[in-house]
Amino acid sequence: MAKITLSIIKADIGSIGGHIKPSEKLLQTVENYIKIHGKGLLIDSYVGHTGDDIAILSTHTKGVLNERVHKLCWQAFVTGTKVAKIQGLYGAGQDLLKDSFSGNVRGMGPAVAEMEIEERPAEPFLMFAADKTDPGAYNLPMYLTFCDPMHNAGLLLSPGIKKGFKFVIMDVSYTKADKFIELNTPENIYDIAVLLRDPNRFVVESVWSRATGEQAASVSTTRLHNIAGKYTGKDDPVALVRSQKDFPATGEILSPYSIAPYVAGFMRGSHSGPLMPVKKNSPISFFDGPPIVSCLAFCVKDGKLTEPADAFDHPYWDYVRVKASKKAEEIRRQGFYGQAMLPMSELEYTGVMDTLKELEKKFIIKKSK
Repeated sequence: MAKITLSIIKADIGSIGGHIKPSEKLLQTVENYIKIHGKGLLIDSYVGHTGDDIAILSTHTKGVLNERVHKLCWQAFVTGTKVAKIQGLYGAGQDLLKDSFSGNVRGMGPAVAEMEIEERPAEPFLMFAADKTDPGAYNLPMYLTFCDPMHNAGLLLSPGIKKGFKFVIMDVSYTKADKFIELNTPENIYDIAVLLRDPNRFVVESVWSRATGEQAASVSTTRLHNIAGKYTGKDDPVALVRSQKDFPATGEILSPYSIAPYVAGFMRGSHSGPLMPVKKNSPISFFDGPPIVSCLAFCVKDGKLTEPADAFDHPYWDYVRVKASKKAEEIRRQGFYGQAMLPMSELEYTGVMDTLKELEKKFIIKKSK
């Protein structure tokens, strides 16, 4: 059996009532396009949404960044955008930042997470999709999953996992090319922490097993404002994480999300809010948020996907959602002030900078006596 490629390509191409959810017709249009035009190219696919973002998960044998696979998804989003415009949906084609397709969708707006794998006899993996946040939202969960025995008991109990992992971390503020660093656990664990504490600049791109050399995780690293040069919406990242055997168990991967950590995003992509784990196909609501993340678990055999198991559809996560709601309420009480909004480095793509330029002209410098 040839190697299998798992690909997630996601975009916001239109939503009902503002930033809430795509229409059923829009979702069905994208799904039908993939089913019809993906024949002979894809082995299998799944289409769903998180908030107002549509994610296309596919399996194939073409490898990562394949032009045909990426063009298929791009055209599905273009076709969906036409439907969104006909329906008068808000933000139709919002994440399609280029006029025409060129090679692959990286740098064109959609978020992409892919990995090429050799299937194990049983191949479970998790598909994460987040809305109203940026790629750095996965930094803390990835760190705790692969570095911290308080969440990953396998670091104590599994010989393979105990050998550690290689983190590939990108400096997403560098726009001339992909700028990254490779750091190993456990010996570089504190260096990894130093970088990941700044999720606006440093983002986990992938994680690799040191025991087998196989890829354990892939995260989309697209920053929309770096492409558009202005605020066009939050990046709404996706991630793939393989589980079990020489990778963390599914429960160990999910465990860090119980914290509902504060992440960037929320209203107009300019605030801080708790990352709420939600059920599949959940909409957006309070203050255009809070930032949400869904997780669908699959198994894949010869490229064929099982139906998804909704990892956050369990009574325990109802409790976490209540905690996240309380955290959201508390930080929103602080309004525009201080840590409730993002630092100026993130706000430089918004109208805040225009206001500051105008006010700068009115400042008076008092000469000392």
